[in-house]
Amino acid sequence: MNRLDVEKQKAVISALVEGSSINATVRMAGVSKPTILKLIRDLGDACAGYHDTFVRGLKPETVQVDEIWAFCYAKQKNVPAMMQGEYGYGDVWTWTGITDQKLIIAYYVGLRGLADANAFMQDLAGRITNRTQLTSDGHTTYLNAVENAFGNEVHYAQLVKTFGSGNKPNESSAEAKYSPPKINGAKKTPIIGLPNRQLISTSHVERSNLTIRMGMRRFTRLTNAHSKKVSYHEQMVALYFMYYNYCRVHSTIETTPAVASKLADHVWKIEELIGLMER
Repeated sequence: MNRLDVEKQKAVISALVEGSSINATVRMAGVSKPTILKLIRDLGDACAGYHDTFVRGLKPETVQVDEIWAFCYAKQKNVPAMMQGEYGYGDVWTWTGITDQKLIIAYYVGLRGLADANAFMQDLAGRITNRTQLTSDGHTTYLNAVENAFGNEVHYAQLVKTFGSGNKPNESSAEAKYSPPKINGAKKTPIIGLPNRQLISTSHVERSNLTIRMGMRRFTRLTNAHSKKVSYHEQMVALYFMYYNYCRVHSTIETTPAVASKLADHVWKIEELIGLMER
């Protein structure tokens, strides 16, 4: 297979990280689907390796964590009986941790159980060198996972939101089906250490979840653009988060998270991202 020139690679990557599907990228870039999939494999693996090696030794003031749902192959209810319970068929969750500098400091693709929470938290803890403040939602697996990973060397709190039932005023049943429920309140509960109540928040990680759904087509709800193989799902996640951290300028910090976190001294161009495959 002939290798794409850099300009074609740039066109493909730019389309993929801005929410285009594989088939749409084929049409826009004039590149075959197998070639695009190979690029995702090669660059995704390179991005995962770079993140694992260099996104470390950080001292964030705060970290917010959450999980975002997607599915591979088929929705859980449609997975064939012979594949039921096998990872990569049905529900797949991506765990993310984001710092106050908007850096995706850690991520983990898997399921939503205790083993997954432990793996994610161990990875997160290994990237931090200070006693940071950590906030999660009320997912019960966090309780043991945070303690196992950090011990008492963290200020940890949970933010649990309560939601109303029924339609909002002047909202039809059809609108309610696709609209978020009304938030009635939020309870802040310190778990470990002495977390600052003013910093107990999940707003940054929830906003990043929206960015993920907008920036990776396979996370978009109510489409057929889901990942058919979990390996491609994992590789696209790695590619996207590398782009998000190093190439994408965020308006609130006026630079990239990597520059704000002193992991880079300039905003990366996509050519530099592509260059990771040569390392």
